[in-house]
Amino acid sequence: MGNDGGKRAARKSELRARYQGKPGPVLLRREMIAFLPACGLALLWVGPEAMVLIGLTAILVGWMTRPLPVPPEIDEEGCDPATGLLPPSAAIAEMAASLQDSQRRNRPTGCLILGLDAPDQVLRRLHPKEFDLLLRRIGERLQAQLRSGDVVTRWDGARFAVLLRPTPRLGLEGMIQLCGRLQEAVSEPYVIAEQTQEITMHIGFHLVGRSAAAPAYRDDAATQAKADARANTEAEAALSRAETAAIRAMQSGPGAIRSSRSDKIATKDPGPHPLSASVGEALEAGHIKAFFLPQISTDTGDISGFQAIPRWLHAQRGILTESEILPAIEAAGLGARFSEVMLYAAFGALRDIARDGSDFGPASLPFLPGQMGDPKLAERLAWEFDRFEIAPTRLRLIVPQAMVARLDDPVCSHTLHAIKRLGCLIELAGFGSGPVSAETIRQIGPQRLRIHRSLTAEIDHNTEHQRLTAAIVSMAEGLGLETLAEGVPGIAEHAMLCQLGCSAVQGPAIAAPMPISEFLEWAERHRTKLDATPQIGRR
Repeated sequence: MGNDGGKRAARKSELRARYQGKPGPVLLRREMIAFLPACGLALLWVGPEAMVLIGLTAILVGWMTRPLPVPPEIDEEGCDPATGLLPPSAAIAEMAASLQDSQRRNRPTGCLILGLDAPDQVLRRLHPKEFDLLLRRIGERLQAQLRSGDVVTRWDGARFAVLLRPTPRLGLEGMIQLCGRLQEAVSEPYVIAEQTQEITMHIGFHLVGRSAAAPAYRDDAATQAKADARANTEAEAALSRAETAAIRAMQSGPGAIRSSRSDKIATKDPGPHPLSASVGEALEAGHIKAFFLPQISTDTGDISGFQAIPRWLHAQRGILTESEILPAIEAAGLGARFSEVMLYAAFGALRDIARDGSDFGPASLPFLPGQMGDPKLAERLAWEFDRFEIAPTRLRLIVPQAMVARLDDPVCSHTLHAIKRLGCLIELAGFGSGPVSAETIRQIGPQRLRIHRSLTAEIDHNTEHQRLTAAIVSMAEGLGLETLAEGVPGIAEHAMLCQLGCSAVQGPAIAAPMPISEFLEWAERHRTKLDATPQIGRR
């Protein structure tokens, strides 16, 4: 359906919403007020017969000019009565036609599923007819942002399907920009029933690339029927993948965008967890806090950075560590909210340290693997940097080992490169605990390698751990990268890592994770102790 058809259907929907229902008693209409003085004058000047005649005339005129309800059934064009758009059943046919055109012209195409965030809350504020009017206006705004050949259809509930025509320059970056443009258009306030409504939408999209070879088309009916059936099957699969991405975007938080190609980085269902039911309340109540673990330079002994680590002050179980918190977060599907809490705590710590006039180096912050599938992650980070007035180089994002095997995903690669362009530092975690190729290091482009705690344990007397750690440090120095040893248990291991040339260390040998107030006190004591330490050349 073109834009003209959409406008006609929207106009019919507007008339239907305006005149739907019973018009009410005829004598109580506002138009009847003009007959009241006439009836009174007729009674005074002529008599009751004249007043009755004028009254009957008023009733007849009111009945003949009453507003007639528009039938609520679907109009002749087969449009959805509430939004004026094509119904959901037409989405498969439109997508199938787009796929056939894409194969014939060897051009990429795609589809998007857009849904309102928290539609139940919006429906509680509006009458069902007013909610339909809101959906219609959303559909009009979506159509205004698309080309004439692109199609917007109604999907189930408060969701829409956008079907794109084939175009030679459609890629991942273009799809992300289109999603942002659509979200910006629908986020403008709406005035419904003299109330201002503001909404956000999540988006899931599926991109269909160029075909390896264009299919040969024949004129016989049997071949064409097979081609149509295959196109319908592919259209159903494409819309299903876009819908799956939309569901994952809805679970990630308001305004999230997800691609169907992010299936590789979507974490598997971890199953039930005993803490998943209460972890959401703990996040919102502030019971899950960020503790900070100092990192010490092996060259100077000074603080070279710190890492934000979650701790849960549980009422029954005491203080829970990240090994117990992260599985509960993943089971509850609260990875996005958890990352927001940790990011806010890390930025607040950097701001407090800057106000104190100190410099303890960048803050290291681990992200869950699923967060790297968010193409708007770099945009939100840039906004947080501006809000807290912090340079991007003050933040180190830790790429977990589980992320290494998923770098082939285009959305993940796009997000990682956008973060690097922003200026954030990158750390590759778990080095030494799994296979990492030189190509992986080239793709990630980290500034520091994190040596896993399995190698730092017993490194003071385990010669195999010493050789492996020395090889990692030597390779990192050859590539111009720093190294950080995790989980250093004691003074002997710390001394050996210094001898092997590791750049920095963290762990129980240095300090345990602590709140920001205790961290600042510990840092002051540590630097006071360093200043009092005799050095070569000092009397």
